Amino acid sequence: MGVVVFFFYLFDGKGLDNVLSQPQPGYPDFDPTYSPYFMYHFQSVNWHSPSANTTFRKMTTTTTVLLLLPLLMSTLLPATTSSAPILGLDTFLTSQSHHDPQATNDSFLSLPSSLKKSLSHPSLHPPTTASLLSLQLSVPITVKLVGPTSSFPSSSPSLLSSFLSSTISSDHFHVITPFNPNHHQLSLSHSLHLDVSLSSPSLSTHLSETLKSHLSSTPSSLRSPLVSVSYSIVDQIIKQDFEKENPVNGIYIYILNLGSQSKSYAYSYTPGDDSPGFAKCSGTIWTGKDRYLWIDLGAGPVDYGPALSGDGVLPRGEFHHLTTLHGRPKSQKALLSDLSSLVWSAYQVLLVPSLRIPVPFESSLIVQFIHIYASDAKDSNGLDWNSIERTFMDEVNDKGLLLGDQTLRFKKYEVKLADCTICSFVISRAITSYTSRYLFDNYTLIVSEYLDSKRMHRMISESGEEFRKLARLPEEDFGRVLPVYVFDLDVNTILLLDRYHQSVAFKDMVIAVRTKNTQTVSDYSCNGRHVFTQTRELERPLVGSILQSMWGVSPTHLVWSPRHNSTFVDYTWSVGHTPFGPFSEISSLSFVQKDAARRNFLLTSLNYSVMSAIDVLESIAAHGGDRKLLKQNQHTEFVQRLNLFKYKLDKAISALSHFDFEMALYFLRSSDHDLYGIHSLVYHASQDLEASLVCFKDPPFPWASVSMSAGVLFAVFYVYAKRDKLFSNKRKQF
Repeated sequence: MGVVVFFFYLFDGKGLDNVLSQPQPGYPDFDPTYSPYFMYHFQSVNWHSPSANTTFRKMTTTTTVLLLLPLLMSTLLPATTSSAPILGLDTFLTSQSHHDPQATNDSFLSLPSSLKKSLSHPSLHPPTTASLLSLQLSVPITVKLVGPTSSFPSSSPSLLSSFLSSTISSDHFHVITPFNPNHHQLSLSHSLHLDVSLSSPSLSTHLSETLKSHLSSTPSSLRSPLVSVSYSIVDQIIKQDFEKENPVNGIYIYILNLGSQSKSYAYSYTPGDDSPGFAKCSGTIWTGKDRYLWIDLGAGPVDYGPALSGDGVLPRGEFHHLTTLHGRPKSQKALLSDLSSLVWSAYQVLLVPSLRIPVPFESSLIVQFIHIYASDAKDSNGLDWNSIERTFMDEVNDKGLLLGDQTLRFKKYEVKLADCTICSFVISRAITSYTSRYLFDNYTLIVSEYLDSKRMHRMISESGEEFRKLARLPEEDFGRVLPVYVFDLDVNTILLLDRYHQSVAFKDMVIAVRTKNTQTVSDYSCNGRHVFTQTRELERPLVGSILQSMWGVSPTHLVWSPRHNSTFVDYTWSVGHTPFGPFSEISSLSFVQKDAARRNFLLTSLNYSVMSAIDVLESIAAHGGDRKLLKQNQHTEFVQRLNLFKYKLDKAISALSHFDFEMALYFLRSSDHDLYGIHSLVYHASQDLEASLVCFKDPPFPWASVSMSAGVLFAVFYVYAKRDKLFSNKRKQF
């Protein structure tokens, strides 16, 4: 029996290399290249028949021979299909990744001749433009339904899976602000790999008892109908359950439906209570530092979003999928249908978010804080550079923000506004006014001022050398440098960027501003109360802007919509653990931002590699094809390089699916050598092309067809000339 099991594993789509070498730790078991060959042969035997034992003995006898047959054939024949793994190639690349983790050397030059022959075998079809554009990233997600049987019956997982399967289809990654304004779509697509299950009854019981105990001991609030519950009470229980998963395969979404409680409640995310002058925004969700998030359907209802007008509001009514339990009773199918919409929204906004900008990979990342201050009495409250740096460096030390050999450095520079004429010019030119009407005793027209961030960006870009001299900024020869300009003005009026923002991110810089005014009422509301903006506190806005400009991380309320061909705004996920948006006060990063920061580098590099390879293939097609352009020895190396390039891209995408960003970076870096080799081959071959004139013999004169045409034409003329005799009426003769 053990022989049969081993035979099944040998023909598993993971390939022979997994038998000969140790598997990668933490990889889930699903594999899109799985081959059902032996499963079909195994199931074709009727084990309940009288001849089952005889069949089994025959199988064990023949299997022993078949076990040795692939090992012998592997030395004689290469892989026969493009989808099957090439025997030995995984082992070779794994060994190369250990010896050369930065992929500084070209692995093709070290390939054994047997593997090179396998890569050029006629049955292994080279990748085409269509195959390069069909690369797909599988995103594994586990949805856990937490609640009693009355909340989630046993049929809930299968029903929710069917709803999600029909709701979520594969789609491409998108960029909100691409380098080319017309190319928002990346070449790589993504698809959902879903697993829905019911949680253990002990988890539901533990959460319900903890929540009931806390609500019974907490008095009701006079300012809000919702009792404030610290998110940590629930989060520490869910985190313990998440840590029991070993290995952690993908991202976990916990959906809580613990039944009715004695009091209405919502979760608070920072210590302290509301005050008449300061309202804290409560919510019903939390995203952890590890790859899990939870949603409490019984909490709330909460509402937040634009107060007067705008997109992305989360209403208090029952029609939003986050408040599906607050309203009229719903059937189980209706409830699970709303939950599928909720999971789809989380998948789109949090798990496969749009890139804010494309971010090419650089080994050195430098953030330059340029503090332009007006008053000699510097106030560090709300602008603690060390706190901002610590937010990022803590993630770097936990290996959650950088890739490979990347380094991150922060440098601080100061410029006095009185000594910087160009700074004063930028401020004066960027001030713009707007009017608004307010109803007091009667309608009153109020004129307010703000700073135009785009105008400031243009003037700072044009005067970059002057800013560099005033701040004594050094020349950085290598790496990506992000200047952060903070204008600390000594005025008592409110000056925000573009009317609403304290900090604005651009592709090449960040601009922030603050005045002596401490707070202002924003145009947003949360749970029926206006949200106040603390205009002196710039630490959290700067963290969000640096994430956008340096790593291309999109805010949690923005996503590119190809159907609308514009940016779609949704504030559903902008509370709790996020450094973006007006409703959160937390500066630390969740797994959403950390994964997006590293994935964006890889997606940008992968998209560049694919598009560059497609350009080469189109150039070859324009020259008549690879066999006409390349000589025999060049063509063989070209096919080998191209197949190896595609193989490494597949391995990089597989590593991305398992959140192994380091291995994905290795395969992308290694594929760059093959891409360069392909470019070199095509370039040298095109240089050797010579214009030639090929003479050919004129075809013989078509005497037969001409003679036949002349005969037919003569017959027509003859009949026409003799028409009176041939077609005369005989009755006229009498």
